Amino acid sequence: MRATLSRTISSIITSRTLRSLRRGWNGIDRALGGQAVVHYFHQADDPYSQLAAQLLPALGETYKITIQSHLVSPPDKAAAPEYERLIKLADRDAALLARAYGLKHPAPDALPKDADSGDALRKKLGHYLSGMFHFEGEWYWGVDRLHFLEERLREAHLVKNKDAALIAPAKEVTLSGAPGSAKGATLDYYLSFRSPYTYLAAERVRKLAEHYGATLRLRFVLPMVMRGLPVPGPKRMYIVLDTKREAERLRLPFGKVVDPVGKPTERGLAVLHHAIQVGKGSAFAESFLKGVFAEGIDAGSDAGLNKLAERAGVDRALVAKALADESWRKVAEANREELFGLGLWGVPSFRVNNNRAHWGQDRLWAIEQELQQVK
Repeated sequence: MRATLSRTISSIITSRTLRSLRRGWNGIDRALGGQAVVHYFHQADDPYSQLAAQLLPALGETYKITIQSHLVSPPDKAAAPEYERLIKLADRDAALLARAYGLKHPAPDALPKDADSGDALRKKLGHYLSGMFHFEGEWYWGVDRLHFLEERLREAHLVKNKDAALIAPAKEVTLSGAPGSAKGATLDYYLSFRSPYTYLAAERVRKLAEHYGATLRLRFVLPMVMRGLPVPGPKRMYIVLDTKREAERLRLPFGKVVDPVGKPTERGLAVLHHAIQVGKGSAFAESFLKGVFAEGIDAGSDAGLNKLAERAGVDRALVAKALADESWRKVAEANREELFGLGLWGVPSFRVNNNRAHWGQDRLWAIEQELQQVK
């Protein structure tokens, strides 16, 4: 019953039909009001906000929109439970983004200084982060998601010149480097079975390792919520909707979700631990993630877990052996400690050899660059 309900609700929430209806209704409202407004929420000491703010002039010049900027406070602890780590990561990650998009880092801050009204509006509209753009019910995070906003504005016929290039096109894995050029390198992949972003990364990180000849090492950890870190409702909703549009961009199915939190994840990690030992780790991880996030398979049931295992080449005998073995817990904890030692706490995260680790499936293009530079 729980699985059926989860599949139904998630399918409705991520429905393209529902999204189209919402956009159509907003288009009518905009036509009546005569103005297209993009709200931008800026945190003065947030490196991602500082990058996004640099793109506001180009956004206003390219599209028929009114941009309203609002200063906001840092997210609360529930939305960003490892805030000090986040700030350190954001600084170096923003430097990477700045080089990739030709922006300045650090950047000067010249936006309003009163955060009270911005905080209130952000909360009313249903978000918690800074560096966020909001347009007619949908959210777009910083430089990384600006291309989705641009596509939306073009769909709404709000671009001034239809031949104008995107201000911040998405960066993606290309597999354009010489095959086998990183042979001998290691690619560590920190993953969780409750992370939809891990699902988005799974196939691409495997293909990166295969193409460049690197050894892929799966470092599984328990989900944040199962490690005592909260995931508030607005954050869960944003992640689901953001994953949907990313999945569409990557041409991956997504939306029939049966949340594997709790026992389903534990059972899955037990099997993954043994699957890795027989060379089936990536196949099982991809099967599990696709099953729970795109196919509505209940990994908490024996039938569901066996289906996920069998199509990955993992037989029932190995599943039974894995479920009777608790040793995966020590491995998961060791991987978590290793991840924290790298200054990270979330997944998916990646590291080539002894280079600095990167967090997020949005940074696989940077991982590819590092693999191309292996000597």
